[in-house]
Amino acid sequence: MQTPTIADVLEARRHLRPHLGPTPARSFPGLDRAAGTSVLVKHENTNPTSAFKVRGGLNLIGTMPSVERRRGVVGYSTGNHAQSLAYAARTFDVPCTIVMPDNPNPTKAQAVRDLGAELVEAGQTFDDCRSYAESIAQERGMRLVSAANERPIIAGVATLYLELIEDAPDLDAIVVPVGSGSGAAAACLVAESLAPSCRVVAVQSSASPAAYESWRAGEIVEPPNRTRAEGLATGSGFELPQHIFRERLAEFVLVDDDQIRDAQRIMLHEAHTLAEGAGAAALAAVLAYPDSFRDQRVALVCTGANASAAEIGAAVVEPVMASSVHG
Repeated sequence: MQTPTIADVLEARRHLRPHLGPTPARSFPGLDRAAGTSVLVKHENTNPTSAFKVRGGLNLIGTMPSVERRRGVVGYSTGNHAQSLAYAARTFDVPCTIVMPDNPNPTKAQAVRDLGAELVEAGQTFDDCRSYAESIAQERGMRLVSAANERPIIAGVATLYLELIEDAPDLDAIVVPVGSGSGAAAACLVAESLAPSCRVVAVQSSASPAAYESWRAGEIVEPPNRTRAEGLATGSGFELPQHIFRERLAEFVLVDDDQIRDAQRIMLHEAHTLAEGAGAAALAAVLAYPDSFRDQRVALVCTGANASAAEIGAAVVEPVMASSVHG
């Protein structure tokens, strides 16, 4: 697996331009007040699939050889990567099968079906889905697409950081939620080339700390995977993002699921933005670690808005007493 370069990112932007417009980056006085610093939100929730991952899917499938396109693709996901592949497959008329856990988020599952992909439910976790998807790919001769160990996916995702740094070249930090790690890896690549003084801070749920623990250990580890935030629910680190993290990531922190839920509520009330748990994790990190971000200009990536009805309901209630989790 070769690490993408900034040239790959610029080429990905060229490929994506006919299919995606730039997403907005906006400030909100209420968020600045809550965070105690200057906050800029990159609204990846406004993409066609309401999540950032569509950039990676479009770049990967759009640049696949025609022989691979005819065979089709199979992916595994808790939701947003699934929609990314399904959307890209429909765009380029490619057969697509998606494996999701049993009883998936109904919003995300229906979106996959609406986009024309075959949906298979198998297993309890993201990692169960991976094994099942591997068997489907082998049986059918389809191209298995990893959630993060794909150079074109990371290059495609990195286009959001090109937009962000062009809009705000004076950023001190970019805070990125991590599940598989494609987003934070992409941020590292772009910041290194275009804004070397801007640090990239990754954030993950303490209930599913696979990427965090892999980064700390210097090798792939598989801790328990129990978070309620589906976009952060991975049970293992991914080699390609971890390789990039080890060379370029400035900081990695943990927040707990209650802190994430509080951040969802604040995003809803102060920024009028619906964020799924993963999409609110960046704000949760800034709220949990105020000393790390005080008196700085900080970008938060709202990675997605595909929250279930139950998740939305929980986000509008009174705040919980979230415990402080430090990594």
